[in-house]
Amino acid sequence: MAAEEYVQSLARGLDVLRAFDAAHPRQTLSEVAASTGLSRATARRFLLTLVELGYLRTDGKQFSLTPRVLELGYSYLSALTLPELAQPHLEQLSAAVHESTSASVLDGTDIVYVARVPVRRIMAVTIGIGTRFAASATSMGRVMLAGLDAAELPRHLATELPVFTERTLASREALAEELDRVRAQGWALVDGELEPGLRSLATPIRDRSGTVIAAINVAGRAEGEPAAFVERLLPALRTATAAIESDLPAA
Repeated sequence: MAAEEYVQSLARGLDVLRAFDAAHPRQTLSEVAASTGLSRATARRFLLTLVELGYLRTDGKQFSLTPRVLELGYSYLSALTLPELAQPHLEQLSAAVHESTSASVLDGTDIVYVARVPVRRIMAVTIGIGTRFAASATSMGRVMLAGLDAAELPRHLATELPVFTERTLASREALAEELDRVRAQGWALVDGELEPGLRSLATPIRDRSGTVIAAINVAGRAEGEPAAFVERLLPALRTATAAIESDLPAA
């Protein structure tokens, strides 16, 4: 960038805002000047300007951020699509549990993958953005199906439920019973129903009105007891779910 195009005062003002963080929520003029490298006089002008604009408050000695700073990020977050919002949280989740993670939405009788962080290949088929699977036989599909009302559910189920392994739920009665369980507990576990040896745990993503709009999962090889799989992964999965929901824009 050419020197004449660089607005130093704007950069300094942003430096002053960034000086406030979780470790330093309240600071004096001297502390802000020291952390930003500005003179006390310059730091004072920026601080008082930000107070006047409503981004900072002061008790006459210390300064702190106000909720108005959230406006600076709201436009960015509100313009993001669900995959863009979910991706960094899936990456953090995958790093924490060392398993593949994905996000999907419901489209007719299928789920469609919209974001994914693979750790290793866990299925015979390659999974990518746009991959589709029958909702009735997947953990993400089941948490989304469980979020539908009784009148809407039938149109998201195939006339005959597809069967992939000997463990796949093949009847509507068995699936309805499982969806009741999923609805009550808030998560779904599918163990060897889509592919032998594949285990997946999912939670629903809800918008600000409480409507289920998507789902995320953690998937891995079916090793050990299913209960241990859930116990190990569910807390981190719920944390990621809450983080994604908190990033969703208000309607």
